[in-house]
Amino acid sequence: MLPVPAEEPVVSPILTAGLLLAAIPSLTALGLARPSAVEVLDATGASKTRAYEIRAEILTILPGLLRSPGRPPDAPLLAADTGPISREILAFLMGHPGAAMTTASRHTYSDGFRHRVIELAEQHVQVGIAQLAEAVGVPVATVQDWLLSVPAPAPPCPTRPADEDEPTQARIASVLAAWRRWDGGFSAFCVFVRTELAIPYGDTLIRRILNVHAGRRTKRRSGRSPDEKATRNALLSFFPGAQWFEDGSPIDITLNGRRFTFNWELAVDGFSGAVVGCSVRPEEDAAAVIAAFEDGVTTTGAAPIALNTDNYAANHAPEVAESLGDTLHIRTTLGRPQTDAPVEGAFGLFRQTAPPLVVCGANEEQLARAVLAVFLTIWCRATNHRPRNDRRGRSRVQLYADEQPTDEQIAAAKAALEERRRLQELAFRTRQARLDPVVRALLDEVFDRLGFEDPTGNVKDAIARYPYNAVVAGIATFEGKREAGTLPTNVGPRYLLGIVRQISERDEGLAIAEHLWRLRLATQDAALVGLDDARCAVVGTPGEQLRTFIDRALAAEGPLVRSFWLTALADLLQAAPESQRHALFVSASRRIEGTFRVDRLDRQAAVRFLAEHVVQVA
Repeated sequence: MLPVPAEEPVVSPILTAGLLLAAIPSLTALGLARPSAVEVLDATGASKTRAYEIRAEILTILPGLLRSPGRPPDAPLLAADTGPISREILAFLMGHPGAAMTTASRHTYSDGFRHRVIELAEQHVQVGIAQLAEAVGVPVATVQDWLLSVPAPAPPCPTRPADEDEPTQARIASVLAAWRRWDGGFSAFCVFVRTELAIPYGDTLIRRILNVHAGRRTKRRSGRSPDEKATRNALLSFFPGAQWFEDGSPIDITLNGRRFTFNWELAVDGFSGAVVGCSVRPEEDAAAVIAAFEDGVTTTGAAPIALNTDNYAANHAPEVAESLGDTLHIRTTLGRPQTDAPVEGAFGLFRQTAPPLVVCGANEEQLARAVLAVFLTIWCRATNHRPRNDRRGRSRVQLYADEQPTDEQIAAAKAALEERRRLQELAFRTRQARLDPVVRALLDEVFDRLGFEDPTGNVKDAIARYPYNAVVAGIATFEGKREAGTLPTNVGPRYLLGIVRQISERDEGLAIAEHLWRLRLATQDAALVGLDDARCAVVGTPGEQLRTFIDRALAAEGPLVRSFWLTALADLLQAAPESQRHALFVSASRRIEGTFRVDRLDRQAAVRFLAEHVVQVA
């Protein structure tokens, strides 16, 4: 057997000797047993000179082995001369009163002041952010936000004084003179008027004075959504039997402690609200639609002129069309519950009045289905014979049986319903044609990556209807908000749909304005020729031209002029050398996002417009 070689020590004897020698004073101070230096050297066999050299090195590095928790302190910055920066900011504030205001609760800054700080940061790159913030008198975190293009919330509007005086010519003149030199926001100006000018006017009166005498335009809310008006009169009502509405709803029944779920298909008359037919099946399918329709025909004795169903695929199967015969089949409008109100109202009434369906007995699933059908039939019949207060005490059965439409009414209803069917089919085909396969492929990949659930594909269909650039920008916005932690809790694909829709609407306005000014410029429109002359008159370095174009774009009153100056800005960036293009784009984005007087969505639309024109996507 071969001898096992002795295992070499991990630590050399000299290092062990140095470590023990370094520990002797600590052992003595703690009252612990300790060896003498001679014993340490004899036991380790180390030389005295080298062992003491190692001891000295160990004592030198010991203080650095333990530090306080957290990130190690940053290396001290090199001293920089920030005097010129402070003098430039002081000169700016002297020339722009109100550009920086400090109240008891917060600091407020004008867009011009913010732009000047960003310019100084770009000019003095050798100065750290902390030194720059100290030189301009702004908190470090605020300067970091400006350089990262993160907008801050608007300051709260101060309350109006209760003892507001009547305006006088002298006070109005003082307000107007201060406004002409003012560079801050309107709310801060109102505080300035009341505190520094000692004029006790409220915000409303100051706003009225500036509107009348200084031409200041007040931004107003957009008001009601046009969709609220579009849904009015969405339900056509002619006479009993003209139009039925049919839909399915899941319904549960508990039998001997076991819960079963079926689909309840209901057919409701649009004029009387009478429940004319129903069907109970395991699921919502074409057979359920046909069964409820045929039950309605049996109940009333005649088929209706038209049948309304939603866009669920089973409702439009070929066998459904065959069973309807001469009855027109109309799709309900997407996103408009008003066009399916009668049947939805019937479902809601049942849920309000019906007790829990619990059946006891030793029966199987088929028995549960039969019992459920009996319950629903009883309820439908009771509902049909219940007097209605909104119809002068007449029941649904009376309304259905007593009305006798004339031939003219029948013809008019047929024509109107046929036109409605034609428009719905045309809208359906248009929506299907607008589903770009490239966008759908992108959405499939994004939904998988984000973990979105969309089993019916309705949300993907809705997003795919928008332009490719809007979809890409919406996805980037969603993922950027998620990375920044600003997304609401538990948002899903419909939140992404809302982002894409808003982006598309904003971009559509800028695109229309861009083509409009090009056409008007081609026809030598006097106003746009003047704008083009003004663009040519802007001289200076690319950075100076960039700032001028941005300021004029964001100060524009309408989308036409704004699109003109944004396009001029995009042309400027495209003409710049490729090595400078990214830096100019970042500078432009910071200045745009730092202009808080412009709405946040408009600022984001301007940045997207610039990016799409500078970086072309094939």
